Amino acid sequence: MFELARAQLLEPSGLGQSELELAMGRLAGKGIDLGELYFQRRVREGWMLEDGSVRQGNWDVDQGVGVRAIAGTGTGFAYADSITLPALLDAADSARAITRSGHTGQVRIRQSPLARQRYGNEDPTAQGKAADRVELLRTIDAYVRSLDERVSQVSVNLSASHEAIVIAASDGVLTGDVRPLVRLDIRVLMEEGERREQGFSGGGGRFALEELMDPENWQGFANQAVSQGAINLTAEAAPAGYMTVVLGPGWPGVLLHEAIGHGLEGDFNRKGISAFSNRIGERVATEECTIVDDGTLERRRGSLNIDDEGTPAGCTTLIENGRLVGYMQDKLNARLMGVKPTGNGRRESFAHLPMPRMTNTYMLPGKHDPADIIASVDDGIYAVNFNGGQVDITSGKFVFAASEAYRIKNGKVGAAIKGATLIGNGPDVLTRVGMVGNDLKLDSGVGVCGKEGQSVPVGVGQPTLRIDGLTVGGTA
Repeated sequence: MFELARAQLLEPSGLGQSELELAMGRLAGKGIDLGELYFQRRVREGWMLEDGSVRQGNWDVDQGVGVRAIAGTGTGFAYADSITLPALLDAADSARAITRSGHTGQVRIRQSPLARQRYGNEDPTAQGKAADRVELLRTIDAYVRSLDERVSQVSVNLSASHEAIVIAASDGVLTGDVRPLVRLDIRVLMEEGERREQGFSGGGGRFALEELMDPENWQGFANQAVSQGAINLTAEAAPAGYMTVVLGPGWPGVLLHEAIGHGLEGDFNRKGISAFSNRIGERVATEECTIVDDGTLERRRGSLNIDDEGTPAGCTTLIENGRLVGYMQDKLNARLMGVKPTGNGRRESFAHLPMPRMTNTYMLPGKHDPADIIASVDDGIYAVNFNGGQVDITSGKFVFAASEAYRIKNGKVGAAIKGATLIGNGPDVLTRVGMVGNDLKLDSGVGVCGKEGQSVPVGVGQPTLRIDGLTVGGTA
């Protein structure tokens, strides 16, 4: 991957080993703890169909270099949208000047050991023709409408990107990666009488666009979207109150990601503003709970060969049998906290600073049959899917809206309900997990995580789990 990334990024501009070392020498030196060059080239395309017509088709290329100098807790950062030696040297001088270090140095860099490859280097944006994309969207639209006469509107979004990065740093790192990413979203509006309801499904990952264009894949998403819309057309008003809640497997893990995962990122804990700060070794959840962040899964949306600082991706256990055992770290926070980076240094682009971010975050399976979990609930709700929410990422307080949910009565799943919101506190919820299923499922590949204005692709997942007491907002 490194050789391919270097060929795409550096060779066209005549940047070789000596030029990188020259720039690093201008950047690093006395008083600088870490100097870093981050080169990136990303090709993106996106297609959107609405009301039976392709409304949008775009294709763009973005490239540049971000230069960072770290001194203590301070960071100097500059970037250029031109990958040339003069632009690189100017950015290096600017980043060093921000740290107020006037000393230059001499740095030797060499290629880092190859990371294990967790996805291919195919370029989704170069596969097929624009006409193929347009025809696919129209075919999906027609298929969705054929499933149910109550479908009144269809929206389809198809996106693909191909990203190459090269990272050189004063700690000896010289590495690179090539990252494909594809995604398909299908949203429907269904009407019956005066009632209108939505359904949504989609997926993707780090693989060839041809896979998403295979009918066996997109038809599954279409079927799920229409099924969800049809279920919601029959849904009753959700109850309100404090009750037992069962979360389904897969995408409901977004609640863990938002309400708990951010609180386990290194920067919030170093600054002491997370609910989990200074609690390593303490019990923070029931013994049923083991939660990991794993960037090593094959071809998953949140997976990486290396993170955006050149650290190989890893699988970090965060909570083990209810005890807090680790945080997610980038290089800066790991150094200041006296631990090792975990491969979680991520950034949106060369124009952004890296920070600790999640990759694929999920709860490991437990020992219970999902049917037994449902049967254990006398009165509660079963939340299968979510469509959005709000979270205070430092305290963990959340409000999540269920897009598909059902009433549980006397141990059996009953009528579909509409308008259910889950209200609680992430760290508190972990202490109320009573049963964890043996049916771990990862999401289909649609996750996007936002933090401090930066967005990165992520994955979530969980098995079926029972929360013994959660506030449910409803309209009944």
